Amino acid sequence: MAYSTISKPSLYFNTKLYTGNATTDTAQTGVGFQPDWLWIKERGGTGANILVDAVRGVSASSTPFLKTNTNGVEVSNNTNDFIKSLDSDGFTLGADSYFTDVNKNSSTYVAWNWKANGAGSANTDGSINSTVSVNSIGGFSIVSWTGNQSANTVGHGLGVVPSLIIVKSLASADAWYVYHKKLGATKSLFLDLTNAESTSSTYWNDTAPTSSVFSVNNNTGTNNTGGMIAYCFAEKKGFSKFGSYTGNGSTDGTFVYTGFKPAWIMYKASSISAQSWLIHDNKRGNQGANANPQDLRLLANATNAEADVDIDFLSNGFKPRAGDTHINNHGTTYIYMAFAEEPLVANVGASIPATAR
Repeated sequence: MAYSTISKPSLYFNTKLYTGNATTDTAQTGVGFQPDWLWIKERGGTGANILVDAVRGVSASSTPFLKTNTNGVEVSNNTNDFIKSLDSDGFTLGADSYFTDVNKNSSTYVAWNWKANGAGSANTDGSINSTVSVNSIGGFSIVSWTGNQSANTVGHGLGVVPSLIIVKSLASADAWYVYHKKLGATKSLFLDLTNAESTSSTYWNDTAPTSSVFSVNNNTGTNNTGGMIAYCFAEKKGFSKFGSYTGNGSTDGTFVYTGFKPAWIMYKASSISAQSWLIHDNKRGNQGANANPQDLRLLANATNAEADVDIDFLSNGFKPRAGDTHINNHGTTYIYMAFAEEPLVANVGASIPATAR
């Protein structure tokens, strides 16, 4: 069995659902911790995928944000009408009168929250100095640095080898580059695009990450001159998993073992193009009921409203329930990242396993 030392995954990742009210100083509570990486998406409309983090900063006067559905540069909100603060149990919203992506009146939203360690501290492990906010228990770090468009290493602070790294240039219109351990250091996917995997030594310098650094080269997407941001993840047994599977084209899809009951899954076809990044979570599917299939997906690379694609969340993994090419095309390779609602067995030596939905 996949024992885990993390008995309560919701202390490190949690999903929050809310309804906008276009009112300033609206506190969204119940997350369970102060989020350091916050990702918000409108559910029923075409609002953007909004990302903010504690390293780049969140305040009433100026909150810089990025959008995963575009290659656009970082934009700072200079009013108090956006995301105003990251709080001890959630976050506070402004009236959203300018951007209308996080608090439109009567619109429904999902907020995905990860815990790191606040604004971060200096890291000198790489040939380029970085600022790192790291949660070593949950295997997550936020890394910022000033790029120089040449071969370098960047400290990530995890203390173990990362399984997945998402990188974005803050000042240039470059894609979101994604390193995944199943693709290796010669390849990349792109979070804002539907492209298949791409090969180039300019992405990660053909060098796998280590327990202290990851490598970049002269590609403007992974090490452009100016500000850069990376979100780094290490696999933690019973809490997170970064793997791949091959689709079978059936409504009785491929079973994918994770070692936990999933709370959140994002996956993408890596071997064929024109396929989106799909996101499921345990709060939205079946209108929040504790039942399968989890039938509502959102897209990281597009602003589409949520729509139906069936997938089962099981006690120890997940199973696509459609032959849809985005999740289960016969013979297609898919990569995924997943976080736990509940480990299959928590606390080494415990004997109470997780149950399926």
